[in-house]
Amino acid sequence: MLLGRKATPNVRVRSYMRPAVREAIEGYLFISPWIVGFLILTAGPMLAAFVLSFMNYDVVSTVEFVGIQNFVDLFTHDSLFWTALRVTMLYVIVSVPLGIGFSFAIALLLNQRLAGLRFLRTIYYLPSLVSGVAVSLLWLWIFQPDFGILNAALRVVGIQGPKWLFSEQWALPALIVMSLWGVGGPLFIYLAALQSIPTNLYRAASVDGASWWQRFRYVTVPMMTPILFFNLVMGVIASFQTFTQAYVMTQGGPNHATLFYILYLYQNAFQYLKMGYASALALILFLIILLMTLVIFRSSAVWVYYESWSQRRET
Repeated sequence: MLLGRKATPNVRVRSYMRPAVREAIEGYLFISPWIVGFLILTAGPMLAAFVLSFMNYDVVSTVEFVGIQNFVDLFTHDSLFWTALRVTMLYVIVSVPLGIGFSFAIALLLNQRLAGLRFLRTIYYLPSLVSGVAVSLLWLWIFQPDFGILNAALRVVGIQGPKWLFSEQWALPALIVMSLWGVGGPLFIYLAALQSIPTNLYRAASVDGASWWQRFRYVTVPMMTPILFFNLVMGVIASFQTFTQAYVMTQGGPNHATLFYILYLYQNAFQYLKMGYASALALILFLIILLMTLVIFRSSAVWVYYESWSQRRET
């Protein structure tokens, strides 16, 4: 009898553990496609690139360990590395704030009660659905200096347009202007955030005599800072990886004026077959993006407002 009583709890424990184990196995099975994809397509290539950055490898020859020689060559003997880094940094510094400001301004406009509002929202969002190659070919025609529609429009008002992509001074600004084509992507994130701002905040500000500018500055902008922060981080990461526009439209020219970092990495890897050198470039880019992201995250404590934080401080 005593043995029977002692055996009963063990049976119950096993009966309770089996569903939990089964649920854990099922959960891992459901996420296994993502895990396999991450290991094969992300973690594996990252590890391989890290190892190859210390190698001399041209695909057809034997791998040769060279230590940090690839990094030494990058920083001391490769002037195009600094050119590509400068071009990319200029593009990021100008295009990201410009895109955020332009998208935010359109979102403020589309948040008003306007006629044909659904049509306008659709029109602004549609360009973000077009693929990068198609957009590049379209803007290649727009920027054509002789018969492009942009210079044709400038000639109507008596302005002689520049050569755009064929000019060393205007090629990078042209690509920055082109980057505004995709502002419809984050546009609806801004719209959703604007519509989630409590209306009682605006009413309280109006009762206190706040003007529209003061309501925008002290209510709208602080409540939108988490979304601005998110789009800033995503914009910086995406802008550092700009490739398609330069590859399709300029091939890095004229005179390396649009030699973006990723394009230079691609040239070393798949045109010159310098896989080890390209892997060193990739590792440096990863560290630059990581550093920039950390700086933005550290700065968020100063300018990003979270309503939950203020509630915790009050309590």
